[in-house]
Amino acid sequence: MKEILIYVEKGYADWEISHIGFQVKSSGKYDVKVVSKTKDPLVSMSGMRIIPDYSADEIFKSDIGNYPMLILCGGMFWSQAGFVNDTAKKLVDLFLKNNKYVGAICDATTFLAYNNYVNGVRHTGNTIENNIRSCPNYQGHSFYVNQQCVVGGNFITANGTSGLEFTREILKLLEVRPLNEIEAWYQFRKNGMYPN
Repeated sequence: MKEILIYVEKGYADWEISHIGFQVKSSGKYDVKVVSKTKDPLVSMSGMRIIPDYSADEIFKSDIGNYPMLILCGGMFWSQAGFVNDTAKKLVDLFLKNNKYVGAICDATTFLAYNNYVNGVRHTGNTIENNIRSCPNYQGHSFYVNQQCVVGGNFITANGTSGLEFTREILKLLEVRPLNEIEAWYQFRKNGMYPN
């Protein structure tokens, strides 16, 4: 079974990816695995402890055809490192070289902007002002879209308040279910059992 990879580090924002795993796995089409720099245990911003399934080195040495998508989870670790992350960059480069999808949410979108990945594709993030302030080489102004989640080229980008929208676009790109079922799932979780 093909595997969707979610990249995390210590202090990852677990709520931003909380819907992805079950929705992807329950389709029976894909499994979901966690990758990090090493396989050492990690603790999220909420205090949840996980052990990554793979180190990045294991992915570099494996068959990339088994991984249709890489998802970069948000978290303070991106900004704390000044958006410099050689491991994540090598993973993104590997996925793009093989025409795979790369998803990013919250500060992971700023990492993409900082490293010039989205200068020529439609994208969003935690405001264009944040990109300009945080990314001295950012040239993607005319491609920035003020939306919760945007698909452009091989990228799915979402701001930090868009966990549901991010998941919806991932589910659509992976074709885990018919579009109407994905939309019904989204509307139910967005609006609740008793929408106003």
